[in-house]
Amino acid sequence: MAKTKTQHEEQEATEATATAESIETDKTEKNSNEEENTAAEKDKYLRLAAEYDNFRKRSAKERESTYSDARVDAITKLLPVYDNLERALKMECTDEAYYKGVEMIMLQLTEIFEDMGVRHIPAVGELFDPKKHNAVMKIVDPELGEGIIAEEYQKGFTLGDRVIRFSTVVVAN
Repeated sequence: MAKTKTQHEEQEATEATATAESIETDKTEKNSNEEENTAAEKDKYLRLAAEYDNFRKRSAKERESTYSDARVDAITKLLPVYDNLERALKMECTDEAYYKGVEMIMLQLTEIFEDMGVRHIPAVGELFDPKKHNAVMKIVDPELGEGIIAEEYQKGFTLGDRVIRFSTVVVAN
């Protein structure tokens, strides 16, 4: 009977070891699954954070672009007023008060343009640049060099680096 008892104890010990190994294997698999789930969730989080960051940057660019386009549109609509005031100042006028009033309006409009960052494109005496100037005529003038602007018909303007309106010019030689 002692022999049977020892075999029985050995069998129980073997079963206990197998059970312990089974539990250990289950824990290892469970930990492995949890680590995979954690890694997958972390990956999802990082992707979501990157998508949000891209969305935020794209929205800021679109907002800035819309603002810039609206400014350009408003300024473009005011340019004919500037042109008319400039023509009015070039005309001969006998009423000094009237002329002074037009001059003050022109000064005010010019100051507003400067405050908004609108700059006049230099033309007469400058070298012709197709990125800033629109040539409508070419003349021969021995006093001026090749490609020098002789006359400006209509002023051009920039807003920052963006050309709002090209200068309409006459180019020499």
